[in-house]
Amino acid sequence: MTSPAAAKRTVAEQAAGERPTPEPTPEPTQRDAAMPLWQQIETALLKDIRAGALSEGDKLPSAFDLAKRFGVNRHTVRRAIEALEERGVLRTETGRGSFVQEHPYHYPIGRRTRFGKAMHDLNVESRYRLIESGTQAPPRLVARSLGLLAGERVHRVVYSSEVEGRTVDHSEAWFPAARFPGLDKVFADKLSVTRTLAEFGVRDYLRKHTAVMARLPGAEVARVLGQSTRRPVLCVHSLNVDTQGAPVQFGVTSFAGDWVQLMVTNEA
Repeated sequence: MTSPAAAKRTVAEQAAGERPTPEPTPEPTQRDAAMPLWQQIETALLKDIRAGALSEGDKLPSAFDLAKRFGVNRHTVRRAIEALEERGVLRTETGRGSFVQEHPYHYPIGRRTRFGKAMHDLNVESRYRLIESGTQAPPRLVARSLGLLAGERVHRVVYSSEVEGRTVDHSEAWFPAARFPGLDKVFADKLSVTRTLAEFGVRDYLRKHTAVMARLPGAEVARVLGQSTRRPVLCVHSLNVDTQGAPVQFGVTSFAGDWVQLMVTNEA
């Protein structure tokens, strides 16, 4: 039972504006402080992460629970979370919540760029997931990049890459249909660009050029990546050629910037 003296101290402390400290330890939110409430919450969450109360990959409590913890509304909590996202400390997955950001996977881009090999070198499991495929007339940029004549068609393959169960990119790839008849069906079986091209006698291929830009994803790309359309992706346009210099594949890949770090290298 609380003694009268202890009760008086508690009342006095509350009157003085002191609050009991929740677990994990946050900075108290003081409404008369110079720092806005959302920044106080941002600082408190950052301290939790740096102190190890929240580790890489951990899911944050819900906005409702955080609002209750800090004595604020959910809008204020969301503003703090958005600020930590902008700093690269947190990531938010649509429908799943917010998580402490892990270190990204390093993906080297050089003369021989192979996603599967890059992930194997990192000792992590990866695989492609086919989304759709078919044969069609090429968009103008694709036709020009592949050096196609008027009326020539392409195989279009859309797929995503999963690393340790996480979707890290959304890819569209186009291949000359005349040179690679039935390639879309072979890819569905092999689920590998390298193994698919090898089926047509292309045992080696080289990266001729790579262009990287940041952009906001469309609805479908964001859905596949499990992220907001307001969060930028790294968009990579690439052209692969055979050892004779003939184009074999033009690709557009959107990488989740939270998960992949691109490294341009001169190595083969």
